[in-house]
Amino acid sequence: MNRNERLFTPVDGNTLSDFSRSVSRRWFMRDCGMGLGGIAVNHLMQSDAQAAAPANLLAAKQPPFPAKAKRVIFLFMGGAPSHIDLFENKATLAKLDGTPPPAELLEGYRSAFIKPDNKLLGPKFPFKRYGQCGMEMAEILPHLGGMADEITWIKSMHTDAFNHAPAQILMSTGSQQFGRPSLGSWVTYGLGSETENLPAFVVLSSGLKGPSGGSANFGSGFLPSVYQGVPFNSVGDPVLFLSNPEGINRKSQRSAIDAINVLNQKRFDSVADPEIQTRINSFEMAYRMQDVAPEVTDISLESPETLEMYGAKPGEPSFANNCLLARRLVEQGVRFVELFHESWDQHGNLKKGLERNCLDTDQACAALLKDLKQRGLLEDTLVVWGGEFGRTPMVQGGLDGRDHHSNAFTMWMAGGGTKGGYVHGATDDLGFNPTEKPVHVHDLNATILHLLGFDHERLTFRSQGRDFRLTDVHGHVVKDILA
Repeated sequence: MNRNERLFTPVDGNTLSDFSRSVSRRWFMRDCGMGLGGIAVNHLMQSDAQAAAPANLLAAKQPPFPAKAKRVIFLFMGGAPSHIDLFENKATLAKLDGTPPPAELLEGYRSAFIKPDNKLLGPKFPFKRYGQCGMEMAEILPHLGGMADEITWIKSMHTDAFNHAPAQILMSTGSQQFGRPSLGSWVTYGLGSETENLPAFVVLSSGLKGPSGGSANFGSGFLPSVYQGVPFNSVGDPVLFLSNPEGINRKSQRSAIDAINVLNQKRFDSVADPEIQTRINSFEMAYRMQDVAPEVTDISLESPETLEMYGAKPGEPSFANNCLLARRLVEQGVRFVELFHESWDQHGNLKKGLERNCLDTDQACAALLKDLKQRGLLEDTLVVWGGEFGRTPMVQGGLDGRDHHSNAFTMWMAGGGTKGGYVHGATDDLGFNPTEKPVHVHDLNATILHLLGFDHERLTFRSQGRDFRLTDVHGHVVKDILA
């Protein structure tokens, strides 16, 4: 036995020669760190996971084409405002008040609740011309009338649905079925956000209730959920649990989030599920919002003159407060703000209901346009106003109501590359059907995307084996309304 063999004590019968052969360079490269092959595979797997992990899904992006608008404020008048009483001065309808509608007009027509041959009902309010463009509107919209020269009026809108939830979802997502991404989600998917401290897509609600279509109106569908709308409260904390509970300080919260993010990242590295990355982004966003959101949503910081212009009252939920908050949000880089005011479903009490709704919304809508303009924001902020459909020229509810009507209604747009003081399209003498330049909901959405710099046919997302888009297989850009 040589000296080396004497120094080595055999274990389980192993000799020094056995040990020498096992502790070799080949053994070291094979077994330490799973071998060089394992190291290489591990590196490649990490590279794939990192490539699949977007650093920030909401990072600001440039659209593929020149854009006139950078952001959108959508004033969604849920319940369907009566175009006949607010925007369509139909002398013939007023003259035929109380008479049956022409039989040929009703051929193949379906109504939601009334008999189609119910008697005609003339407009409830006097009309007045506003602005240099001479736009006719009901006298109960004096503030909006003062901004008539900034507005594009689309009087030939039509849609496919005549009940609230399907029609709202169609307006919002391009489909009457649940599960499709909303307009706001498509916009944030395409453009990202201009802020890291607030959601890219914020939802505000006022009126009697929330939208009939529920959260599907602002959901992300099959897009990553980071693109869905985030509802804000009108009073108190803008979102639930924004304030830390007693005993939790910022340092301990930061430590908890860091620990959770490490676990989430490990899981993401393993399965590359994009929803995990969304979860990480959500925790980080919530943490940053605690510093920014309370101040941004505090409209009491506005001047008394601005509060008076909107008719806003801090601490009292209202459409006016939400309009002012929308302006503050887009100033901070929020890409899409949607305001739902679900109060326009006047099957009865039409006159009183419209007076109440116009009192609640007219001043604030006009103030929003005026405020955006004087701050230099209207030029690249697209403001859209409208409901899911119109109302019938036939009466419902005695002599003071109108049924749902999908054939024709009015919407308006302002700023963001649209023509000011322009009227697009027209309806017949009863406000029943479009007679000039009809615009479908798909056309409206195609035009909104165009103003933001997108071809609506090419902004797509692959899901369930095919490419989806907001306008499905429909839609044409309404070029006449472009500035």
